Amino acid sequence: MIDTYNFHLGEVFKNMGLLCSRHKRGNQANTEENVQAAEIERRIEQETKAEKHIQKLLLLGAGESGKSTIFKQIKLLFQTGFDERELQSYTSVIHANVYQTIKILHDGAKELALSEGDASKYGLSVDNKEIGEKLSEIGGRLDYPRLTEELVEEILKIWKDPAIQETYARGNELQVPDCADYFMENLQRLSDPNYIPTKEDVLHARVRTTGVVEIQFSPVGENKKSGEVYRLFDVGGQRNERRKWIHLFEGVTAVIFCAAISEYDQTLFEDENRNRMMETKELFEWVLKQKCFEKTSFMLFLNKFDIFEKKVSKVPLNVCDWFKDYQPVSTGKQQVEHAYEFVKKKFEELYYQNVTCDHQDRVFKIYRTTALDQKLVKKTFKLVDETLRRRNLFEAGLL
Repeated sequence: MIDTYNFHLGEVFKNMGLLCSRHKRGNQANTEENVQAAEIERRIEQETKAEKHIQKLLLLGAGESGKSTIFKQIKLLFQTGFDERELQSYTSVIHANVYQTIKILHDGAKELALSEGDASKYGLSVDNKEIGEKLSEIGGRLDYPRLTEELVEEILKIWKDPAIQETYARGNELQVPDCADYFMENLQRLSDPNYIPTKEDVLHARVRTTGVVEIQFSPVGENKKSGEVYRLFDVGGQRNERRKWIHLFEGVTAVIFCAAISEYDQTLFEDENRNRMMETKELFEWVLKQKCFEKTSFMLFLNKFDIFEKKVSKVPLNVCDWFKDYQPVSTGKQQVEHAYEFVKKKFEELYYQNVTCDHQDRVFKIYRTTALDQKLVKKTFKLVDETLRRRNLFEAGLL
């Protein structure tokens, strides 16, 4: 009887030990979970604090304004740039740009031959007609062949044909990309079997932005502690892409608006009856009126100055309806500066016409830019950084 009692008592203590052991393990598990939960909370808190110190910049502008080139320059200047894999990924884009350019010029020559009185100057030589048709067909494909020595020889024949050069001279009436000259001059290098695009090639490469891309950077380099940290958003500029902008409008420190001032005599890719400068004017006006930008700083980049200074002596500004009242003076550099100041004043007037008294304290700066000029882009972003830091100090009551 006693033995049975002792046996049952032993089982009770054994079970109690198991329960205590389980309880102990349970406590350990709970402690570990609590530690993990606390670590997650700490990280979230750190990230939230870090996010508060990140300045949000929105890069806006119409299609072909040079926004994406500015974006690529930021990656090269203030981040690690493009690695070999990223550079290689641009090969197909660059080859596509070449084929697309030749197709636009070939097809444009045919259109001009039909619509102009002197059709002969837009007709390709007999030897080049068949080659032109072949290259135009390739340019219309979705999948382009890699450039070869043989194809480059044919492309150069078409490019040098007097009819194509006549057509290129009227490129503003077509949709000839700005990169045309650059890639045609470098065709032999682009067709090398071991070709890897250079940084310069990547900057010239044209691919329309769709959706939203972002990059985080500091204009002072990798040492984030010594300056502001920015998150820059680039969005598609074509009309059908603009609906994707709206969700980005909240909490923006500054809008960087790109206006291609060289495009006063060109039409939109998506609407060939619409002048690009008029589209830019209306888009800038619309952005200025958005309620969520009431306290947002505006940085206006008057971009593509390099093309503008070459064009303005040949094509008068007043071909654009917005610039009808422009009266050119003198020639050479003075004419370029006078024309630039006129355009700048037009944008200034537009800005102040669309700003109420309540919003006149927001920062508005205008910068002359050439997106392909790395030194100029670097200098411009240093100035933007300085302006925004001063604004932050002012708002904090430290200035």
